[in-house]
Amino acid sequence: PTFEAVPVSPVPSNGIQLPGQKAVWKSVSSNSCLDCGLDKGSPSVTEELSYEVSFSEAISVLPKTQEWPKNQRFKKEDSALPKFIVRKSRFGLTEVGDLSAEDMKKIRYLSLIELTAFYDALGVELKRNRTERVRGRENGLFGVPLNILLENDQKKVPGIKVPLIFQKLLLKLEETGLETEGILRVPGSASRVKNLHQELEAKFYEDTFDWDQVRNNDAAGLLKMFIRELPSPLFTVEYLPAFITLVEKISKIKLQLQALHLLIMLLPEANRDTAKAFLQFLKKVVANEGKNKMNLWNVSMIVAPNLFIYKGKRANQQEMQAAATTAHIVRLLIRYQDILWTVPSFLISQVRKMNEAAMNNSKRQLMFDKGVRKLLRRKTMDRERPERPEGGVTFPPYLQSDIPEGVIRVYAPLHSKVSMAIQLNSQTKAKDILARFHCENSHGSSPNVRGQIQSLHEIGGNIGQHCLDPDAYMLDVYRANPQAEWVIKPKAS
Repeated sequence: PTFEAVPVSPVPSNGIQLPGQKAVWKSVSSNSCLDCGLDKGSPSVTEELSYEVSFSEAISVLPKTQEWPKNQRFKKEDSALPKFIVRKSRFGLTEVGDLSAEDMKKIRYLSLIELTAFYDALGVELKRNRTERVRGRENGLFGVPLNILLENDQKKVPGIKVPLIFQKLLLKLEETGLETEGILRVPGSASRVKNLHQELEAKFYEDTFDWDQVRNNDAAGLLKMFIRELPSPLFTVEYLPAFITLVEKISKIKLQLQALHLLIMLLPEANRDTAKAFLQFLKKVVANEGKNKMNLWNVSMIVAPNLFIYKGKRANQQEMQAAATTAHIVRLLIRYQDILWTVPSFLISQVRKMNEAAMNNSKRQLMFDKGVRKLLRRKTMDRERPERPEGGVTFPPYLQSDIPEGVIRVYAPLHSKVSMAIQLNSQTKAKDILARFHCENSHGSSPNVRGQIQSLHEIGGNIGQHCLDPDAYMLDVYRANPQAEWVIKPKAS
């Protein structure tokens, strides 16, 4: 059986169980945790990762780890990697794309603070390279900075998060190349790849490029070329030493994974989204090992030099020395990617505190502004004769003040029944609310809305926007953010 901890006393507003509280255990279903490990030959022991307490606090009582020898030899067998499990808290799990852009900026800021504290607790120096402003091309496909490439692509496809050319190369390989023996390892023809590169630059945005002419090994060559020619590496120049250090100075894989997790949270949005798409593809390559003869270590060794690029006179020597180290990092990225794209809950609770502090500061400033006081008086008079809001979708906070404790009003702008008051109890989950709306609107909503995957979003209060895990217990989320609005809408892809 699997188990999850449930706090005995009420969860505090920041959503973290206090140290003095004891946990009781109850049986839960298999979807109550994130299982990330091996499908075959995995060790019998499963390690559990906790997101409730910061990694640096959890490590503070452990002895300092020993540095690995520089000529270390990694065990290449898949079974050498442990199996990890992340238990869902009462708040569920949050993926990177579930938070607003503003809150993710705060996550990046907090992750750097946490990474510094984590390395310090381990007695490891956190080294960073100086960031240099690298000028790449402003037009075209290859050698263009990711943010500029995305700006150009978004003019064609609004809201896109991964460059179109990168998506197309991945799609081509997924459709025809996953079972090709030696894919990524066996090079394509250098002359053909060069010609295809030139032809793509000229024809891609005109939609006149013939993808049927591209052989699988040539497509793999173009994919590696795209990553290699980025003006700034996918995992950034600044944090390259931190990636290397987590393997060279930290011997325990669980601690390596926690450091890697924070480094992924630190990545700029464009880099993180592109890396995620790439790692999902590599996972599919490894899953087809039986036909393409590419196991996890093979893929990692081949891909690593394209991701961790050294520059300068000693670049080749440095890459050779770090080959095994970077390959180990890549295999951790591939194997545990589901964990790495989950935002630790202790970081989310810190974001809530930051937002609450900002709101309190704003309130204090308003109280001392006489002009604003007069405006508030006028608004107070207007409130005595409230009007029905247009569309019945969004109600201002003062119209919700009469809602009893534990009752939330959920809005569903795309449904025929646009709002519903719901009484929460200790067992109400986000998916229960979604199911209730689906039942109420099964006939009235349009076919397009019924075909979409709907999610419950927490908006405002001490969070920007938060797409909730279907298994999140709503009473706990409500108590953590009583000022929020609750809206059902499609989840951003």
